[in-house]
Amino acid sequence: MPDDVKTDPSEVREIRINPIVPAESVLVATARSMRPKKAEELAPRDTRKHVETCPFCRGNEHKTPPPILTWPETGDWQIRMVENLYPVLGDDRAQAGFTFGLQQTIDGYGRHEVIIDHHEHGIAIQDMAESHLAALFGVYQTRMRQLFESDDRLKYVLVFKNFGPAAGASIPHTHSQVIAMPVVPENVDAEVRNSAAHYAKHHHCIFCALIDEALTFEATIYDRNSGAVRRKINVGQYVVERGEKFIAIKPFASRYEWEVHILPLAHQADFLDVRGEDLADLARVMRRTMARLDAVIGGAQYNFFLHSVPHDTQRSAHAPSYHWHLEICPRTSIPTGFELGSGLFVNTINPEQAAERLRTVEL
Repeated sequence: MPDDVKTDPSEVREIRINPIVPAESVLVATARSMRPKKAEELAPRDTRKHVETCPFCRGNEHKTPPPILTWPETGDWQIRMVENLYPVLGDDRAQAGFTFGLQQTIDGYGRHEVIIDHHEHGIAIQDMAESHLAALFGVYQTRMRQLFESDDRLKYVLVFKNFGPAAGASIPHTHSQVIAMPVVPENVDAEVRNSAAHYAKHHHCIFCALIDEALTFEATIYDRNSGAVRRKINVGQYVVERGEKFIAIKPFASRYEWEVHILPLAHQADFLDVRGEDLADLARVMRRTMARLDAVIGGAQYNFFLHSVPHDTQRSAHAPSYHWHLEICPRTSIPTGFELGSGLFVNTINPEQAAERLRTVEL
């Protein structure tokens, strides 16, 4: 992390419970930021517009499989989608599952595809035109819908982006990935199950409630012995960016120091239901959020991924309780043995202070 990213010297040490998935907790320990440690390296920015040897650059289309789709459909492409040459799932061969003792497998059927986000090799998300980002989100939608309609065995489609080697990116040209699978990922399933349980008990969406709290809730917490003010929670404290239809929020229980989530302001379970005219506002919130992150931690490696309601037999039942969202997770530290062994994330920056740093950036 850059030397100019500092935290408040006042120490915070507390375990925060993720309200969506209570079993997923975060230890906020700001004193840990002062210890000697190795941070993730800043990802080098290759700002070149074209690289002759890059298989994703325009003019090198022969170096990739044939396109699944392109945008626009005619003329020079701005966005291009191809099969992943090294898929984690595929439909090229049938393989029966089996069970022996306690061991069980199912066929690793699915699809793994690459979306070349932009024809320019090194362009960053925050430097893309909002119209281009809106088109990119539209491509996500189009391909997700096509995959769900192509095979009833597909229950979930994950769209994600890796930037930087530590985040899993193997090619520097800006790109996203799509994986369609016959199972619902455990972390998404946990979100769905817990949000459904909350809805059954309180009769409202927990994601909507968290948005409402971020926009309306304020409180002062006092020390029970001295009466001194321990903490103030102000209206908008966790809001990083807001548009007409979408909002970017710093999670109260942030797993990563600069983690930000983008959600629709109105309840919506399925990303496929976002109207075309609303994608422009999503693009604006996304671009400005990424610009804020770049201004504060420029060069950080990151992942982002889109969580939407699974297309399984319970899709309609979960529509009132689940809320699709985009999670942006900058990788500014390397997980420790404690985190890997305990499953407890350690965040060394107070989420309230991180939100303020991001919110007050002048764009």
